[in-house]
Amino acid sequence: MEHDHLRPTPLLIKTRASDTRTGFEDTELRYFRSCLKWVCIDQSNRWRAALSWAVFLLLAVVVPILSHVLYTCGDCDEKHQRSYDAVVQVSLSVFATLSFLCLSSWFRRYGLGRFLFLDKLSDVSDNVRSGYVVQFKRSIKILCSFVVPIFTADAAYKIWWFITGSSEITYYGNMYASDIIACTLMLSSWLYRTSIFFLVCVLYRLISHLQLLRMDDYAQVFHREMEVASILKEHLGIRRTLRVISHRFRAFILSTLVLVTATQLAALLSTLRATSDVNLYKAGELALSSISLVSGLFICLRSSTKITHKAQSITALASKWHVCCTIDSFDVADGETPHPHLVDQRGISAHFDSDEEEEEKDGEDALDNTKMMPVFAHTTISFQKRQAFVTYLENNKAGITVYGFMLDRTWLQTIFCIQLTLLLWLLNKIIGFS
Repeated sequence: MEHDHLRPTPLLIKTRASDTRTGFEDTELRYFRSCLKWVCIDQSNRWRAALSWAVFLLLAVVVPILSHVLYTCGDCDEKHQRSYDAVVQVSLSVFATLSFLCLSSWFRRYGLGRFLFLDKLSDVSDNVRSGYVVQFKRSIKILCSFVVPIFTADAAYKIWWFITGSSEITYYGNMYASDIIACTLMLSSWLYRTSIFFLVCVLYRLISHLQLLRMDDYAQVFHREMEVASILKEHLGIRRTLRVISHRFRAFILSTLVLVTATQLAALLSTLRATSDVNLYKAGELALSSISLVSGLFICLRSSTKITHKAQSITALASKWHVCCTIDSFDVADGETPHPHLVDQRGISAHFDSDEEEEEKDGEDALDNTKMMPVFAHTTISFQKRQAFVTYLENNKAGITVYGFMLDRTWLQTIFCIQLTLLLWLLNKIIGFS
C-alpha cells in the first residue's frame, strides 16, 4: 500500500514551496492538463469521463475494426494491398487500451498533481524545483518529437493511398466525401493511439527525472557536516518514493515488455514467411508501428535503469565518504591539526596528468565521480555510525523494481538474452517450414 504523507516542515519553507508550486501549476502544469484534454483523458467529472470513454472506444476500437474490415483492399494492385494491417491495428489498439486504462486509474486515484509528485516539491531544494520545471518543458518537446514525425509519415502514406487508389478503394455514397471522412478517421485513430502510449512513457520519464534530481541533490549531504540520522532519514524518503513509483508503473512496464516482444515476433513471423511480399508500400505502416512501440519501451527501460544506477551509486559515495572520514580521523589521532579539508586532494591527484583528469571528468556527476571528498564530520560522527550506515546501504539496494526484480543493467542483459533466444527459435522454425 502506498502512503503519501508529507513530512512536517517549518511554516516559512511551506509558504515558499507553496508559492513555487502555485506558479509551477499556473505555467508548466497547464500544458499537461491541455494535453490530457487533447487526448481526452480528463475524467474530472461524469461528462468528461463519458466523453473520454466514448473517444477511446471510437478511435481505439471501432475505427481500427472498420478500417481493417472495409479497407483491406485485397483486390487492389500490389502497392495498395494492406497485407499486414491486422498486425498493425491489433498492436496499436492493445497498447492504447493498456495506456488508457493505466492513465484512467492513476488520475482517478491520485490526481495529476499528486501523480507527478508535485506535492513533494515542498520537501526539495530550489535547484530540484527549477530542474523539474526544465524537465517539464523538455518532456513536452520529447512527446512531440516522437509523435509528430511518425504521424507525419503515416499521414503522407494514407493520403497517397487514398489519392492514388481512389478507383480501386471501396467508397460509400460520394467517393470524395467517403475517402476524406475515412482518411480523417484513420489518421485520428493512429494519432490518438500513438499519442496516448507515448504520453505514459514520457510521464514515467518525467517522474524518473525528478528522482534523479533529488538524488543529485542528496549527494551534497556528504559534503556537509550532518548527523547520520539525518542522512539516513533522507535516504529512506528516496527509497520510499522509488517503491511508490515501482508499484504504480510495474504492471505497465511488464505488460509493455511482454506485449512489445509478442507483437514484434508476430510482425517478424508475418514478414518472413516464404509467401510474404515485403515492400515499402505494404509494410510501411508495420515499420512505423514497430518503431513507435519499441521507442516507448526504450524510454521506460532507459529511465528505470538510470534511476537504479543513480540510486546504487549512493552506496559507493557513502563508502568513499566513510573512507575519507576514517583516514582523516587517523591523521588527527597522529597529532595533526584538524581543518575542513584534511584529505588532501592535490596530493592524491598528483599521480594523474591534466589530460587524464579531463578524460575522467566526462560522464561524472555528484554521485558517480572519482574525486576525494572534503571531510567535516570526523568530530561529530563516529566510525560505528558511518559503518552502520554503509552496511545498511549495501544490504538495502534502492532502485526501480518490477514485482521484486531490480531494473538494472544486469536485468537488461537478461531481457536481451531472452529476446535473442526467442528470435533464433522463431528463425529456426521459419527456416524449417520453408
